[in-house]
Amino acid sequence: MSSSTVILQAEFNPKIKAYILFVGVLLLTITIFGIPLIVIWLLGLGQLVSRKYYENLSCQLTSHHLEFKKGAFFKIEKTIPLENIQDLTFIQNPILNLLNLKILKVETAGNAQAHGSDMKLVGIIDAENFKKQVLLQREYLQTGQKSSFNSTNEQPDWKETNDLLREIRDLLKKKTTN
Repeated sequence: MSSSTVILQAEFNPKIKAYILFVGVLLLTITIFGIPLIVIWLLGLGQLVSRKYYENLSCQLTSHHLEFKKGAFFKIEKTIPLENIQDLTFIQNPILNLLNLKILKVETAGNAQAHGSDMKLVGIIDAENFKKQVLLQREYLQTGQKSSFNSTNEQPDWKETNDLLREIRDLLKKKTTN
């Protein structure tokens, strides 16, 4: 996409598949005409849709963007610049609580949808930390600072520190030899 560095790769809870199955059953039940299709949904189509959706799900925080991919058969890929993010909100309901899942809703400036959002991330493992990292990186961008993380495993960048320590060591060696 761009020369952005990946800071954090989100991991998703496999319970998303059960959530998709349950929501499908709920929608089929509400329509009344869909009630006979519940068996087909639970034993075949729903299993396929939920598995494909989970396999195609990915989200990563880069130094400048939040990148998201999802979809079972029709795939959606979104890249949201961090400076456009206005709000990150957690959504929970009884079904999500039962499965220990959360929805992280991302809203951006100029969002044309009245009650929608630019992105909904369902089932991120450690969603609170992911939200915190997105907000931190957005703040770093706004203040012009570099992020303290530079890789997907959240390890600090020690290269600059090591170079500085070597330089100090070399200066001390020169001073003691003079």
